[in-house]
Amino acid sequence: MTSNTQQGSSHGRIVIGGAGGFMGRYLAERYRAAGREVVTIGRSGADLRWGDDPGIAAAVDGAALVVGLAGKSVNCRYTPANRAEIFRSRLDTTAALSRAIAAAAAPPALWVNAATATIYRHAEDRPMTERDGEIGSGFSVEVAKAWERALFADDLPATRRVALRTAIVLGHGGVLEPIRGLARLGLGGPQYDGWWPATRTRREAGTLHLRGSGRGRQRFSWIHIEDAARIVDFLEEHPELEGAVNASAPHPVDNRDFMATVRRVLGVRFGPPTPRWALEIGAIGIRTETELVLKSRWVLPERLESAGFEFAYPDLEPALREALDRT
Repeated sequence: MTSNTQQGSSHGRIVIGGAGGFMGRYLAERYRAAGREVVTIGRSGADLRWGDDPGIAAAVDGAALVVGLAGKSVNCRYTPANRAEIFRSRLDTTAALSRAIAAAAAPPALWVNAATATIYRHAEDRPMTERDGEIGSGFSVEVAKAWERALFADDLPATRRVALRTAIVLGHGGVLEPIRGLARLGLGGPQYDGWWPATRTRREAGTLHLRGSGRGRQRFSWIHIEDAARIVDFLEEHPELEGAVNASAPHPVDNRDFMATVRRVLGVRFGPPTPRWALEIGAIGIRTETELVLKSRWVLPERLESAGFEFAYPDLEPALREALDRT
């Protein structure tokens, strides 16, 4: 089977929405290196800007593949304004791509849209697959559900659609940069969950993380960015795959093992655990939410493996060594 190792098919225009993000930049560079025509859509620095509906329609018409990745980062405080923008940035851009595909005389064969493995519940008892995974609750899950609904909302009979439920993406930059910095400062230990007061506001907004795994045992599902890109290639060549697909390495770890592997790869010997109270105070200081490190995400790529996809980075340590070998 050759589809796993190719850098994408050598034919057909690709339209990437959200091309300014971590994954979008990687895909655009990778596909251009493979000789494919790439048209990018973004807020700035792209070929087209969101809101340019005629330009987006022209780019999509006759394209082979559309990849939707746009959306405000969830690495922020969940204030009312940020929550609204997290929803709007995903739903409006997904709807724009859907309108363009619906109007196309030659619609793309495949539309792969970003989704998130956070759609599944906090899982300490068993892994979540596309077949038997249980959908969770709360703000982040509602975002994930609305994003997928927007992808499948319109009747697009000529275009196969895939919601790529992606785990934490590891690569040069991205989420690993602050983790690298913390580890080198001696703060690269596991993140311990624990009790934290629940305000009425956070309960009503669905942004409260309820106490879960203790002593760094929350599961950590991840994927190397090159495998995430290779999955998009694989989806192009496997028309039997549509709907929700988990993009996650087959060997997830827990938070304790993840942080220990980071320290080992970086040559850092010391990393004390960080308790929940310290995480909450730190999250306020750096304007983020503790859910991002305390929710137990245990996801397996059942549909991809059943279809024959072979991961280049199935195990964590080689993936981290590649991703952390330079800044």
